[in-house]
Order: sequence, then structure tokens, then C-alpha cells
Amino acid sequence: MSVKQHRRLYLPLATAAVVGLALTGCTGDIAASSSSSSNCADYASYGTFKDSPEVKIGGTIQDVEADRLVNSWADFQSCTGIKVTYQGTKEFEAQIAVLAEGGNAPDIGIIPQPGLFNKLAAAGFLKPAPAAVEANVDKWWSKDWKGYGTATDGKFYAAPLMASVKGYIWFSPAEFKAKGYEIPKTLDELTALTAKIAADGDHKPWCAGVGSGDATGWPGTDWVEDFVLRQAGADTYDKWVTHKIPFNDPAIVKAFDSAGAILKNPDDVNGGLGDVSSIISTQFGDAGLPILDGKCSLHHQASFYEGFWKKADGSAVTVSPTGDVYAFLMPPVKAGGDQAVTGGGELVGAFKSSDAITATLSYLSSDTWANNRVKEGGVISANTGLDPANASSDLLKQSITILQDPKTVFRFDGSDLMPGAVGTDSFWKGIVSWLSGDSSQKVTDTIEASWPKS
Repeated sequence: MSVKQHRRLYLPLATAAVVGLALTGCTGDIAASSSSSSNCADYASYGTFKDSPEVKIGGTIQDVEADRLVNSWADFQSCTGIKVTYQGTKEFEAQIAVLAEGGNAPDIGIIPQPGLFNKLAAAGFLKPAPAAVEANVDKWWSKDWKGYGTATDGKFYAAPLMASVKGYIWFSPAEFKAKGYEIPKTLDELTALTAKIAADGDHKPWCAGVGSGDATGWPGTDWVEDFVLRQAGADTYDKWVTHKIPFNDPAIVKAFDSAGAILKNPDDVNGGLGDVSSIISTQFGDAGLPILDGKCSLHHQASFYEGFWKKADGSAVTVSPTGDVYAFLMPPVKAGGDQAVTGGGELVGAFKSSDAITATLSYLSSDTWANNRVKEGGVISANTGLDPANASSDLLKQSITILQDPKTVFRFDGSDLMPGAVGTDSFWKGIVSWLSGDSSQKVTDTIEASWPKS
């Protein structure tokens, strides 16, 4: 995933949970409980370590999600004797290369997006994955997911960890039932549904927001990426994010125009929030909430948005097929075709080598870890050994099933794959210019000109 915590799997839960710990100058470590409620036979293959070696893990995960992460290896720690500690900080991405160069990196890093992974691998900071880790990934993960942990030198360094599914469209099941709206099976049907809701005249069909402080614009990149993957296909998507075709290729301009047919259409946005320009100032976390008040019907956002729903009176929001809100995936071009989805996730790789580090990496790449972590709640994984029944909600169960389906075409978030000068700079800024009135062609031309020459 990325420097943008909101693009990760974090849920904005108010809790007196573990506070984020900086990699330098931290106030303490997060350690798993020493008690075990599991049969240690499940962990026998990792060995036992009588000297209680410590394995330090660093990453960007904080607060309640850090608590859940630490709980996910409590039994592993108790059964193997390895002391696993975790330090989470927002500065992980900015600091990790400097720490690695100085020999001060943690033993293991949870790397939130492929762009950073490739930089660390190219600089020689990461150790090639142990054979046991690669065997786990070959068994439990798709070739696409393994590819995200394989560097440009062809060596495999990092196993996938957690995941998210993007391209969900949130809606009110009660409204759909009352008004006879049906979940669209194609992009044309989505267009028709949008037009019907607009014609009914109660409210604008869509609500949207791309506000996110210094990262304002990123939700709009998700719209474009979803259209590129569905309309142009995975091959064109791959060429786009690696610059084998220019950013202003006609297929990309078409994707911008398709997204703009909704986002820049005053008849379709911005329900309960204002006009088209309000999309820029509306914070992404608040953008879908008008659905709860019947002021819009549709909102495009990833699976992690499940944790952002809140009612004005503080009462709970039920996310289920019969609840207050639920979501369906942006449909394909043709009905019955393979489902194409974008998403994100983490990679876990090592900066140092030891038997204890190898054992810990092997556990984190296993189906045992995936099931233990998902049982804790709030996240999913694309590990094919994960039982969807362990997920904490209907939507997360659905997301796991999608990721595990061999027919699903999955591609990592495009802006996270692009160079930082584009993916987290000119692309974000381009979305703001585009929503402000610039044409798709002008914006894509400008972004193309920003692509690094080397």
C-alpha cells in the first residue's frame, strides 16, 4: 500500500489501543502475550528456540490494527520461544532507507507498497526470501501476488501479507429494494442506473470526495485505475503503470473521460455535499455518509471504507446485504466476463538474516498466520489457504472470495506502482486540476511530461 494510511486497511476506531511507535526515539515496544491457547503442533515446523531470540518488526501499522497484528503471532511466539516485537510509525516509509543504510533497520519490515519495496531491493537492503518462505508463497499465493515481491533483478525478496479490494460501490440496500434498483452487471448498466436515479429526482445519484490533506486527489486515481483495468484490460494496465505506453495513451484518456462522465457531471454529483467543485474539498472519509441520510445513492471506495461509516447520532451502522449500507464491485464491460479488481496490500521482507528471522518470515507467509490475523478482525488477505468464514464481516468475506477466485484479474493500485513523482504527486494533482475543469487530454499530457526520464 502506501504513505497514505487511508488507502490501507486501518479502521478509524476510537480506542485506548497501542500508540504508534517511532523507529527512532520510540517510547517502547509492542510485544505479544506469552500465553498460548493453541496446540503447539501447529507451530512445530518453525522449530524451538531456547535462547529466546528477539525478532524486531517495523512498519506503518498503528493503533488498534497494531494490537491485532501483535495478537496474530502470540501463539507462534509462545510455541517457538521467539520474542517478536513490533514498532509502528507513520514515518516508516520516509525513514526506512536511511535506517537500512546505517545498519539500523528492523530485522523485518512490513512494506506498504511495491514502489518502496523495489527501491529497497534495488539498493541492496533486503535479503532474498528464504526457501521456506518462497515455498509458502508458491503454495498459497497467485503468481501476480508473488510478482509484487519479486524485484527487477528477478529475485524473490518479500511475501505478500494483508490485502484490500478497491472498486467497491457502496449503496443502501433498503433504498434499492424500495425503488426497485438492481445491482448492475455491466458498466452500461451502471450508467443506466445512474441516469435512473437522477431522473427520479429525489437526489443526485453519486457522492464523492477526494480531500485528504497533502494527499488530496488520491480517491480520483482509484476511479481512473478501475476504468483502465475494466475497459482496456490487464495488459494495457501493466504497460501503463510501467510506462511502456505513455500516460496520455488514448486508453487512459478514455478512462478519465469515463470517470468524468460521472464525477464531472452536475446532474450526477455531489449528493448532499454541493456541486462538482465540492468533490475536491470533501474529505474522503466523509464522502459516502450522505447515503445514510438518503441524499445520494452511490459512493465509490475500497473495502476498508467499511470502518468509516458513522451516523450523526452516534448509533451503529450495519454493513450487510440487508443492513444500512453494503457494496458491490464496479462491474465489467461485459456481463459474465472475468472480474477485474484493483487493490492493495503489504509485503514482508527481511533486512537481516538468522534462523529466528527465517522462522518468523515463514510463519507470516503461511495460511496459519493468515487465518489467525483475519480472525482478529478488520482485514483480509489474498492467501488461498484463508477460510473466508474467519472474516469479521459479510463484506470482508465477499472480498476474500473475490481474491481467491482464480478467474479474478487482480492488479495492485496503479499509483502505488508508478514512480513517486507521478503516482503520489502529479497524478494526485492532476485529479484536482481535472475536477477543476481541465480536460482529460490536458491532464494526462501534463502527467506524462512529469514521468521521470531515467
